[in-house]
Amino acid sequence: MIEQNYPLQSLREGHWFKLICGASFQHLPAIRNLTLAYTLAGVDCVDIAADPAVVIAAKEAIHVAMEIGRRDSSGNRFTNRQQSSAMLKKPLLMVSLNDGEDPHFRKATFLPLSCPSDCSRPCEQVCPADAIKSMGVIEDRCYGCGRCLPICPIQHISTHSYVSTAQAIAPLVLEMGIDAIEIHTQIGRLTDFKRLWLAIKPWLPQLQLIAISCPDGENLIEYLWALYDIVSPLPCPLIWQTDGRPMSGDIGHGATRAAIRLGQKVLAAGLPGYVQLAGGTNDYTVPKLRSLNLLASSSLSHLETPQFETGQTAQLSPPLHVSGVAYGSYARALLSPILEQLEVVENIDKVSPIPAINQGDELSATRIVGLATSTLRSQSVQSLQPILLEQAPKSLQQAVKLAHSLVSQLKPFHSTPQFDYELL
Repeated sequence: MIEQNYPLQSLREGHWFKLICGASFQHLPAIRNLTLAYTLAGVDCVDIAADPAVVIAAKEAIHVAMEIGRRDSSGNRFTNRQQSSAMLKKPLLMVSLNDGEDPHFRKATFLPLSCPSDCSRPCEQVCPADAIKSMGVIEDRCYGCGRCLPICPIQHISTHSYVSTAQAIAPLVLEMGIDAIEIHTQIGRLTDFKRLWLAIKPWLPQLQLIAISCPDGENLIEYLWALYDIVSPLPCPLIWQTDGRPMSGDIGHGATRAAIRLGQKVLAAGLPGYVQLAGGTNDYTVPKLRSLNLLASSSLSHLETPQFETGQTAQLSPPLHVSGVAYGSYARALLSPILEQLEVVENIDKVSPIPAINQGDELSATRIVGLATSTLRSQSVQSLQPILLEQAPKSLQQAVKLAHSLVSQLKPFHSTPQFDYELL
């Protein structure tokens, strides 16, 4: 049996792991392959853009992962419910919305014809999404990190942003079966937050989780308490996502310190709900949390007092523990060497068929490939088509092992999935 409430159990026990595909990342093949690999590795939640095509791609990947998880080493389906549930748990699917301008909800743009002919194109070199080419920005690949903006020699690159609309929420929840919603906000946007919350509120009974993401700033805690007054009472759990240094986890270990400091600040405030780190998280985050005794799973006793980073002031009442970690740019970069090899395959006809979803009007994997292919063709690479991860068993095995190396930091009890990928 695949337990849908298993992710919430992880949240309660303090080993919640969320994969962030990107609030504005819409490259369908990458989203599908990332979701498949990390689902097989045991994630609790996959956070994606509030885009119907992206939702379909992620749901299809989860479906394929569940099919793989239902097979034993001989390729047969499990018939015993207890055996099946021991293999794989279905993650929650979350979409991110915003109440105003936010770096997670933007795209870079520039006119390549205006670039100097002798430009060394440093923007291409620093782009972690490989979204900048000679023809400009490949919009579906760009997720708004902004690293190209300051490095342009002539300051030629700009961004365009978008804000979530109320009309987009109902179809995502009712027609596409989204499990959770995350709201990105910033200090001082209480009125904008209320606007978005009123649009979300009617659909709360269909949701299993609400998350609120906010970066640090002056009067942060007062702002978060004001948000809590707006959303309470809630029929589902609430996560405070502490966005320490947005989209920087792949830069280096130093990026994780901002995430931990902000997490400590919110923990000390005693806000109702769970605290989950984001923004600068990488393979250094969990070891650092353990060294500070900030993970419940690392404590011999729940009565132990978490320590603070240098410069933090201890409170009279000991703060609680961090309930989980969300990984974005680092989690994607970890698998990118494998996934990039699958991005373009010239002879897709030689690849075996993909298992299709039998869920109402949802699109099949073949349609997903078609959507992604049309995007690539628009970029003048008509002879190339993407391949899906399950169509390359050895690559799938490598990707899952890499994903599991990160997941297992928070879930040391979760063994590496033992599937015979050659049987797919």
